[in-house]
Amino acid sequence: MTGTWIAVLATAGGCYALKLAGLTVPRRLLGNARMRRFAELVPVALLAALIAVQAATSGQSLVLDPARLAGLAAAVLALALRAPFLLVIVVAAGTAAGLRALGVA
Repeated sequence: MTGTWIAVLATAGGCYALKLAGLTVPRRLLGNARMRRFAELVPVALLAALIAVQAATSGQSLVLDPARLAGLAAAVLALALRAPFLLVIVVAAGTAAGLRALGVA
């Protein structure tokens, strides 16, 4: 078994354990308004951070790629117009690909 497969299996096991831990949280803890608000906002913050890292970096350096940022802006606009998620992805990818085809780097 290679190191990659060990890492994949360890990550899968960790994700399962984290999900199981979330299911075993006592109800009285989740009934707290502050805890509920925290649980609602953490996924949004993590997703925003992931989007920022993927949109503005390449490897270990900051890269402001106009095509990538335009794709992100198109996705935000599609979300603001309440487009279905699959359409949001297609719009973002199409915008970035179209600009790259036009030579915008």
